[in-house]
Amino acid sequence: MRSASEEPVPLHEEFIYCCGAATHVLKCGPWKDLSKDETKNLPRLLFMIIPGNPGLAGYYRTFIKALYCGLNQRYPVWVVSHAGHCKPPSGMEMIEDTDIKELEDVFGLNGQVEHKLNFLKKNVSKDIKLVLIAHSIGCYITLEMMKRASELQVLRSVLLFPTIERMAQSPQGKLMTPLLCKLRYVLYMPVYLLSFLPEGVKASLVRFALRGMKTCDESSVTTSVNLFSVDCIANILYMASQEMMKVVERDSTTIKQNLKKLIFYYGTGDRWCPQHYYDEIKMDFPDGDIRLCEKGLRHAFVLDASKEMAAMITDWLQDDLTKL
Repeated sequence: MRSASEEPVPLHEEFIYCCGAATHVLKCGPWKDLSKDETKNLPRLLFMIIPGNPGLAGYYRTFIKALYCGLNQRYPVWVVSHAGHCKPPSGMEMIEDTDIKELEDVFGLNGQVEHKLNFLKKNVSKDIKLVLIAHSIGCYITLEMMKRASELQVLRSVLLFPTIERMAQSPQGKLMTPLLCKLRYVLYMPVYLLSFLPEGVKASLVRFALRGMKTCDESSVTTSVNLFSVDCIANILYMASQEMMKVVERDSTTIKQNLKKLIFYYGTGDRWCPQHYYDEIKMDFPDGDIRLCEKGLRHAFVLDASKEMAAMITDWLQDDLTKL
């Protein structure tokens, strides 16, 4: 696929309620509504990004623009935040003011799976094929979506730095599990106090935290300011605590059933899914498309390597797209 200029890329942004929770959606492409079956101009394929944690859509802004351009602007590319991870705009609450309880524990890991399925059901025609591009815990969510909704027309699922097993036993998990499961409430007070700082000061603090990177995506800086919201942090850490407890065994049954649709991409120095996880899944599924990063990309690739990752994915999917 040849790359196109990113300047004229149409980027649509909206905040909606999905399963009763505030949800941030970014859409590249002219198709804002893909739910109407009678529309003749609907695209045949939608690229949907399932984020990691924090599941803020803004972290993927550069990524979806680069991916959309790499696809010659032929297919829409959307990213849907996790429920409650975004700071809603003024006048919008984190939880919809309604008597109808749409989903139990929407901010938990199971709730986030149902949140994405509900979004697709309400916003995308069932006739449209899907390429699901998942990152980190988004890979676990994607496998669960494919397991629970086999009717989805998934052409491919690309699983980037997949945290799909033994999270608490990973090097980073051993460090973070006590904090996330027992001490996360201690973090709320300093976040609350920092939330009163001016926006410019918050951005400066984020830049200071990311100072070790040679290059840093500016959209990552502006997005990270959301992390000064107590509501966002509470939902982010709550979901993370469930990840440590619930992401234990790899779902080899679902992987086997969908192996031809899956592409796995593991990092060499990833402390959330270390290389021996790659070695083991490669041994268990020798016919699978399971790749090991040769470029030294970090787990949080959206901070500094969005364009590079987008270019690789468009290259991987060329054969699939030519058959459409």
